[in-house]
Amino acid sequence: MLGAAALIATGFAASTVFAAARDYKFVFVSAQPTGTGKTDVTVRLVHTADNKPVPDAVIFQTRADMGPEGMPTMAVPVTAGSAQQPGLYRFQAETSMAGTWALTLSAKVQGESETVTGVVNFPAAK
Repeated sequence: MLGAAALIATGFAASTVFAAARDYKFVFVSAQPTGTGKTDVTVRLVHTADNKPVPDAVIFQTRADMGPEGMPTMAVPVTAGSAQQPGLYRFQAETSMAGTWALTLSAKVQGESETVTGVVNFPAAK
């Protein structure tokens, strides 16, 4: 009887599935100019299996550059802002010129051991 219980418990433990970093993605939501050379960018972090937003992730690394325009070394400062809804994350990039920019993000999701990384492209006006 104890052997059967141990076997069942082992089966339950073995069937537990943990998500990986590839099970999440950042999705572009909006980009709004907020003054000369500044753009507010809002992104959503979603769990790809159910397309639900992921609240309370800790975004610990950001980078904005003009890689989509062939200028990946043209990086600018990015400041985290506050978003109005769970799963949305807002940033202000000091976009010094008009064009398509790339926002690269690294985040920790509660309960996951891997770092989630992603890139979203956004338009910026001068």
